[in-house]
Amino acid sequence: MTLRGTVPELSRRRRQIVLAVCCMSLFIVGLDNTIVNLALPSIQHDLGASVSSLQWTIDAYTLVLASLLMLSGSTADRLGRRRTFQTGLVLFGVGSLLCGLAPSVGLLIAFRALQAIGGSMLNPVAMSIVTNTFTDPKERGRAIGMWGATMGLSMAVGPVLGGILVGAAGWRSIFWINVPVVIAALALAAVFVPESRAPRPRRIDPVGQLLVIVFLAGLTYGIIEGRDAGYGSPQILVAFVLALVSVAVFVPYERRRRDPLLEPRFFRSAPFSGATLTAVSGIAAMAGFLFLNSLYLQDTRGYSALHAGLLTLPMAIMCAICAPISGRLVGTRGARLPLVGAGIGTVIGALLMLDLSSTTPLWRLIIAYIVFGIGFGLVNAPITYAAVSGMPRAQAGVAAAIASTSRQVGTSLGVAVIGAVVTARVHGSFADGLAAASHAGWWIIGGCGLLVLVLGLVTTTRWAYATARRVGVEEEADTGLVRA
Repeated sequence: MTLRGTVPELSRRRRQIVLAVCCMSLFIVGLDNTIVNLALPSIQHDLGASVSSLQWTIDAYTLVLASLLMLSGSTADRLGRRRTFQTGLVLFGVGSLLCGLAPSVGLLIAFRALQAIGGSMLNPVAMSIVTNTFTDPKERGRAIGMWGATMGLSMAVGPVLGGILVGAAGWRSIFWINVPVVIAALALAAVFVPESRAPRPRRIDPVGQLLVIVFLAGLTYGIIEGRDAGYGSPQILVAFVLALVSVAVFVPYERRRRDPLLEPRFFRSAPFSGATLTAVSGIAAMAGFLFLNSLYLQDTRGYSALHAGLLTLPMAIMCAICAPISGRLVGTRGARLPLVGAGIGTVIGALLMLDLSSTTPLWRLIIAYIVFGIGFGLVNAPITYAAVSGMPRAQAGVAAAIASTSRQVGTSLGVAVIGAVVTARVHGSFADGLAAASHAGWWIIGGCGLLVLVLGLVTTTRWAYATARRVGVEEEADTGLVRA
């Protein structure tokens, strides 16, 4: 007997094609988290953007993604996963096209938000399709490992590809490159991806959704704009108060709902809670690194976008090597080894950058990039695995959406916090003072890596896995689902 509304049994070849289509969508969404970094100085020059506008160019995308991922996951469960997936592809493609045509930084930020609306319909929905397509636990573990590896690879390749495209065809090309990929994914999804729905769709939670948006927007606005407006200014204080109040209301409200936007029970699973914190801290470290490094190489060192992208190639290569290794390790040995390796790599990479200056030898930078690439390549696959392991297949989309949301929150906070801390310490011209000011940012990045290391050790114990099993059993008992 199978779960009502799940994907029918498919041939091995078709399952692999479904995985490829889903990974293709994940790749372009993840790519747009990082590809913009190497284009920031060109955007700043062409559109007259301030540093805070550059931060919003990144955070408008990640904030909207983070705000809507869980809503998109539940909508797909109700209306159909393939239908929602295809709608997301169309919106992402249109948003990408408009970003490449934006005449001002304000419109670019708005079109980035449109991109993100489409992107929010891709990540959790595609993960739900994958987990319901691969019913064998071992095969599903390998598929999830490949999924996590794709996310890591997309984020690592972004800076290199961004530098090459900006150098060859201008910054607008980094958005236009998405369009043919979207068209191909749409065609393949129509032919190979079967439609499916959850056996018991979760009800829409508009109040919870609004509270999430207020929290993320208020917190990020306060951090980014506080430097210029003053952290004690009325608008910044209002932003922080709104963020605090929204959290205070959100938690008790969600606990009373039958179908909460954010399932509190999931957080009784130590691996799931650990995956959430790991996603925030690990991706914050990566986002902060990419933001600081792109400005340092181009503004302080004076390299072109192409040369800056090529300099980060060692990081991308190591990430490309380590991401699939991490996926295989997760599928065969669990999450501990890649998480510990990710934490160590991030900490050592940050330590190598602590005395960064305008004359730091290139060989030192390349060594740091290699070490960072190892850490970033290892971190994504175990996050996804830990988030969905032990959960019923019907709730995999919700669990994956929370993990994806945590990644986007990490990106937003990494750029906002590290960018605000560093720019507040710049003395004199931005180009001359950035290197010395960045030292505080590298300390924060190292702290994030240390947290990933600790979580990797704590959340992969027998006790931790037992908590995940209990949550999975409780969830299935309450929903009355029958496993295949």
